[in-house]
Amino acid sequence: MRTIVTIGVYGFDVESFLRRLRDADVRLLLDVRQRRGVRGPEYAWANSLRLQAALAGAGIAYEHHAELAPTTELRQLQYADDDRRGVGKRTRRELAAEYIRRYTTEILDRADLTPIVSALPGGGTAALLCVEADPAACHRSLIAQRLADRHGVTTEHL
Repeated sequence: MRTIVTIGVYGFDVESFLRRLRDADVRLLLDVRQRRGVRGPEYAWANSLRLQAALAGAGIAYEHHAELAPTTELRQLQYADDDRRGVGKRTRRELAAEYIRRYTTEILDRADLTPIVSALPGGGTAALLCVEADPAACHRSLIAQRLADRHGVTTEHL
């Protein structure tokens, strides 16, 4: 059975993040962020080059899948909904309905996920990475659901 996990950056430091990946037997990390940096010194370890170095040291392969990242326009749409509801990116618990609709039609429906499914490790698993702690507040949950629905990939959120 093919399996994929999802994980966000928020709530981890580099050691606990790598430990969580190792505990889940992650062999490949799929970064689905548009901007591969996180603001603030607390999450500097998650900036692309530092993250890739930490993953390499842990024996975990890294791939960036920019084609699955939301556009700046879509991110701004979500931020406007967050503002309307009085929540921040780090406290969001769900995605806006319009964001889900547009991400699905503009990004996900156009993406060919077959190469990702084909690249899933035979031993261990792969992880979809973005920043939000709550998968329901992040587009990675939409990708995971599409992989489950169309490719029979089992999903777990770390």
